[in-house]
Amino acid sequence: MNVPIAGATAGEIAASVRDLVERGELADGEQLPPVRSLAGLLGVNRNTVISAYRQLVQAGVAVTRGRGGTWITGPAPLAMEGFAADTVLEDVGNGNPNPDWLPDLSTALASVSATPVLYGQDVLEPGLAEWATRWISQDQPRDFRLIVSAGAVDGVERLLAQALTHGDTVGLEDPCFLTSVHTARISGYRAVPIPVDDEGMTVAGLRAALKDGVRAVVCTPRAHNPTGTSMSAGRAAELRDVLVDHPYVLVIEDDHFSMLSTHGYQTVIGEGHQRWALVRSVSKFLGPDLRMAFVAADAETAARLAARLNPGTTWVSHLLQRLVLHQLSDPAAQQRIARARAEYAQRNAAFSAQLTARGIPSKHGDGLNVWVDVNGSARDVAERLMRRGWLARTGDEFTLTAQGAASRHLRLTIHDLGPSALSTLADDLAATATALPSAVPSREPRP
Repeated sequence: MNVPIAGATAGEIAASVRDLVERGELADGEQLPPVRSLAGLLGVNRNTVISAYRQLVQAGVAVTRGRGGTWITGPAPLAMEGFAADTVLEDVGNGNPNPDWLPDLSTALASVSATPVLYGQDVLEPGLAEWATRWISQDQPRDFRLIVSAGAVDGVERLLAQALTHGDTVGLEDPCFLTSVHTARISGYRAVPIPVDDEGMTVAGLRAALKDGVRAVVCTPRAHNPTGTSMSAGRAAELRDVLVDHPYVLVIEDDHFSMLSTHGYQTVIGEGHQRWALVRSVSKFLGPDLRMAFVAADAETAARLAARLNPGTTWVSHLLQRLVLHQLSDPAAQQRIARARAEYAQRNAAFSAQLTARGIPSKHGDGLNVWVDVNGSARDVAERLMRRGWLARTGDEFTLTAQGAASRHLRLTIHDLGPSALSTLADDLAATATALPSAVPSREPRP
């Protein structure tokens, strides 16, 4: 390799490699010089080159293959939530709420005030702030400052950005919500996996992540995506005890299912914890197009977040806030939400029972999806399902520790299927899982 990598510090070496990649002098699939060779060429310590290569891996510019060296890599394709484009298959992997169960917006659109809001005015709609403060105070009875963001993903991303810098570590659940994985990768954070079991984030996993030096932890207290797990009171208490010695680690609770959940809210944020935030999106119960989430946080975290959502440029539209307030205050909309809560739980449980009757383990838990254990290669099952007209999502898309390895789980979104279609899907799952040549060892925590 004869490309002119330069630099005396890890940052300079990493920047030099990135410049070469951008100019096309280093291409996807090319191997970087061995650490010892480049260190000798540049006259620097081996650890300096190791640190530079680590920065390149964290930035997604390179991948390491252990003794096989470090290689330039192109942008990896990222799995995305939502409907698959241009497919004729029945999409049971989309992760969407049921549009028929969302409250009707027509009354709200006709009745909300259109009073203009100008630069420099308060970013929060007063009535909405009052409603949300009452709601969140029922579960977090402590002092907090309320902010609204453009959805949960925006809120979590901005919360992490005000606490972390490129290369910092963040603890994420494993398996993990897709957008959390995307946020970490795009921002250049190093994701530390924390396994999830039947009761939520594991105590041993959190301890290991804290020992690894994570500066932030993102946790789903209920309706964990993809498994549907909701945290038990006992597990939440254990996790709070672990965090007592780490009061300045930012703990973000993403309570995305909130109003639709059939489980009570359990928090891992202890009374004395200093840096914390609770994020509650309205997307699941009011609709994904209402891009808004409530963020309740300690004073310092909230102040830093507010600086990124300032009155001059990036506040959430007051028209949108007024629409949300109308829906949250409207008895008809609240009845629709309550009905949806019962329907999600009932349909997921009924489908899980059908799978159990066919000998297929599954976990319907809480949330929009059913987590199915096919006791074999989920990719093989998904391919066989495609031949039968179904498009499923495999569990390996959600894993942090075994990217590309065989997964034994499917995450299925089935709540908009009728009884006949549900029965057919259960039959097809049983047939395709039984057809597997042999079971594969589990590489995911089994919820």
